[in-house]
Amino acid sequence: MSFGSCRALLPAPPRTPGGYRDYPLETTKRLAFIRAAQSAGLALAEIRSVLVLRDSGEAPCEHVTTLINEHLAEIERRLTELRNTRAALRGFAQRAAETDPSTCTSDDICRILTRPS
Repeated sequence: MSFGSCRALLPAPPRTPGGYRDYPLETTKRLAFIRAAQSAGLALAEIRSVLVLRDSGEAPCEHVTTLINEHLAEIERRLTELRNTRAALRGFAQRAAETDPSTCTSDDICRILTRPS
């Protein structure tokens, strides 16, 4: 996570008389939250939506619960896709092990991936 990616998630810090940014201690807590939210798979736009709720004085618990449930559902969908792909690849690997390349004809593009008709 770079500072640039968090810039829109952090309020502009006050400046010292010399022009340096003077981040309040609250910034550390906010950065820790951003990092935890990213590790949970939340996108910066989703994190921003949580912070907007919190900054407006509203507890973001329901919103966060919805985001987490959406991410869990997406992970489950992707895991199902990966399991299906793994099963297909295992079948192709078995077919590849049983295929003698010398028996392939020019009518076949690849008998490993397509069953001969």
